[in-house]
Amino acid sequence: MNTNWPHLECTGRKIGYARVSTFDQKLRIQLDALTSLPCDKIYTDHGVSGAKSARPGLNDMLKILKAGDTVVVLKLDRLGRSVLHLSDLLVRFQRNGIHFCSIAEAINTSTPGGKLVYHLFSAFAEFQRDIIIENTLAGMEAARRRGKHIGRPYSLLPQQIATAHVAIHQQGEAREKIAAQYGVNPVTLDRAFKRMELAK
Repeated sequence: MNTNWPHLECTGRKIGYARVSTFDQKLRIQLDALTSLPCDKIYTDHGVSGAKSARPGLNDMLKILKAGDTVVVLKLDRLGRSVLHLSDLLVRFQRNGIHFCSIAEAINTSTPGGKLVYHLFSAFAEFQRDIIIENTLAGMEAARRRGKHIGRPYSLLPQQIATAHVAIHQQGEAREKIAAQYGVNPVTLDRAFKRMELAK
């Protein structure tokens, strides 16, 4: 086990985040790395799968972050439950003036070279949503050609769903607020995300 974790220079607070998927796994290695930097505060999720949207530790951390802070993780996969979720979080950090550091991948967005990471993940998030919208529309069109009965039209169009997803996951808007803007229930919004595989 590597105990010689690098020293992280930054002007603001260092906020650590650690997660393991099952209660059998241990947070110790991640906590050792974050503590030795040292981090000013560490949030954890223990026994919470990366596939779960509700992560109390992550949600609590997001509430206290402010411009100039640096979010620190041991590995990239500890933060995001999917590449799209990770991309959305990093775009959100960039929008709010928050830096990001992943120790194992030697990513530090407070450095000139590290800033490129934000642009790459931002481009990926946009590309991924475009692909999802395109595949959804293609699937609907294919179903129509086969004469398949699709049922009652959905309340939201694919582009609206993707735009709502960006507002919530990149801009940090409340689900209830965005749902109200589209005249739907938050549950309807969640179902739409799941249907377009944006909830993963």
